[in-house]
Amino acid sequence: MGNGIAHVFAQYGFQVSLVDVDEKALDRALRTISKNLDRQLSKGLLSEMQKDRALEKIVVFTKLQDGVQDTDLVIEAATENEALKLKIFRDLDQYCPEKTLLASNTSSLSITRLASATNRPDKVVGMHFMNPVPMMKLVEVIRGYSTSEGTVSSIVALSQKLDKEPVVVNDYPGFVANRILMPMINEAIYTLYEGVAGVEETDSIMKLGMAHPMGPLQLADFIGLDVCLAILRVLHTGFGNPKYAPCPLLVNMVEAGALGRKSGEGFYQYKQDSKELQVSSKFNTDQGRR
Repeated sequence: MGNGIAHVFAQYGFQVSLVDVDEKALDRALRTISKNLDRQLSKGLLSEMQKDRALEKIVVFTKLQDGVQDTDLVIEAATENEALKLKIFRDLDQYCPEKTLLASNTSSLSITRLASATNRPDKVVGMHFMNPVPMMKLVEVIRGYSTSEGTVSSIVALSQKLDKEPVVVNDYPGFVANRILMPMINEAIYTLYEGVAGVEETDSIMKLGMAHPMGPLQLADFIGLDVCLAILRVLHTGFGNPKYAPCPLLVNMVEAGALGRKSGEGFYQYKQDSKELQVSSKFNTDQGRR
């Protein structure tokens, strides 16, 4: 997500500081951004000059304080770990100028809670991009309890400059996108777990019958099963409603390290440089429960 966010801001002419504690991760990020810009170039969506200018706009840093010294906006895109995000926001509040708006790309965690780690809660907001960021139009703008209207208006206007469609929502577990999406994915996993249908059958029904471009099990793999589990746990804890309880199959898969596309296997198996989808050998049409 961080790669995609940096890509889009640079493409639209903004100076970008891309920060990660791992220098190798930054190298991979630049290669990924360049590859994705090449894809846009091949489709005629931008010129060679625009690609070069976008890459020139991105400067990488391994120390947070070096990358945020003179920023107007910082977008945090760390993993869905509340303790980690709280630490990042405490550090950002210390290192960033007073003017800086602090945004989180969190999928479900409380913006109000993240804002409480700072001395500028009025300047903290959710800016939830969809994956893949260069392609997806939506930016879910989350208003925390103390977020000022000025901050919200600035983020809405900025999102529009990126050719995105911002939609403002209030700060409750899962916001809107994942409060609706994750129970659907969880129910699809339960359908497999209970032996109602196999992986391909479940995904085919949602694609052919509901016009979804990607079935819910493939989408879960794409998002990351660990991320899906983390969001469901936020929903379950936040609302105290058993309808958000994650399927035991999902829990087992995450504990086993089967995280989806990023680990090479989830509900499907993924081979490098191959677009062909193959159902994981763990699942057959007549064998859903594991």
